[in-house]
Amino acid sequence: MSGPSPAKWHIEVDDELCVGSGVCTGYAPQVFDLVDGVSAPGSPETEAGPEILLAAKACPVQAIRVTDKATGEVLAPTG
Repeated sequence: MSGPSPAKWHIEVDDELCVGSGVCTGYAPQVFDLVDGVSAPGSPETEAGPEILLAAKACPVQAIRVTDKATGEVLAPTG
């Protein structure tokens, strides 16, 4: 008997907004890389994790969008 599947999130980085500060790679290096001076998620779908929301919230230009795959709810940016 297996437990419920871990929550999945969809991650997008707006490369028009991204300034390549690298803050996201500091918070979630397993998820984000800097490619040609802009952030890029290693995969657009990932297991949920608090470090991803921290990275998105710390982005100085709010270029990271995190959406819950199951509900479609935008988790970041907020406000």
